[in-house]
Amino acid sequence: MKFKIKHTQNKEPAGYKSLYMKYDLIHQIEEIAKKYNTSFNNVIISMIEECLKQK
Repeated sequence: MKFKIKHTQNKEPAGYKSLYMKYDLIHQIEEIAKKYNTSFNNVIISMIEECLKQK
């Protein structure tokens, strides 16, 4: 699955949720965030939004 990392400059109002993830998954997401010079949260949100577009 391809997805674009969204820019964080134009933030919308948001809520807070906690997620429990396997450490391997956390590490993979951290690597993506580092590669694109963005936050862990931004990578997760970009992935979720792309997946929801495809439903």
